[in-house]
Amino acid sequence: MSPTDSKMKTSESAPETRGQTIRWAHLYDPVVRLALLGQDKALRKTTAEMAQIKPGDRILDVGCGTGDLTIAAKAWAGSTGKVFGIDAAPEMIEAALAKAARAGLNIEFRVGLIESLPFPNDYFDVVLSSLMMHHLPDDLKRKGLTQIYRVLKPGGHLIVVDMNRPTAFPIKILTAFLVHEKMDTGAQDLPAMMKEVGFSQIESKNTWFGLLGFVRGEVHK
Repeated sequence: MSPTDSKMKTSESAPETRGQTIRWAHLYDPVVRLALLGQDKALRKTTAEMAQIKPGDRILDVGCGTGDLTIAAKAWAGSTGKVFGIDAAPEMIEAALAKAARAGLNIEFRVGLIESLPFPNDYFDVVLSSLMMHHLPDDLKRKGLTQIYRVLKPGGHLIVVDMNRPTAFPIKILTAFLVHEKMDTGAQDLPAMMKEVGFSQIESKNTWFGLLGFVRGEVHK
């Protein structure tokens, strides 16, 4: 399937994956808003700003959920930019399509998997991933990062926002509350994985009281 094909129908079943797939799209936004203490829009804005998106860029949001970050990225890419969002859950894609339609935005949302990205090599300027990586076992994280590296242009970059592996006791309690009590790896472990698959100039920082981490890496092929 080429990037110029029409939007994938959301009536199909979810593709098979060993990653966790969230199917309750109708509850996703309020749950994220609650978990982030009402700062979900600020997080999306910060993520889009850190991505340094330029007008005309091609952007991919991997694990786009209901599309909030994808829509924020479109505002930065402008009318000349081409923005895609993929998610394993058809319900999420349906919700994202509805949001984009209400906003009058031309964004292509597809059902798809990070471990098998349906895009050609060297196609995107920026790839985004927000609050998704912790749903994957480590081998799928590495496979997904390899796929992201493949579809990024030379000079392109990846921005990941994800949950940190909890270390302090209060953060362990909060993480357990968010139903991620079995997390063995987190955002702080991604730089090493990214380096393994070829990313360079990797930067990372923590925020949100240590709950979330931001990681950025560049592609130089």
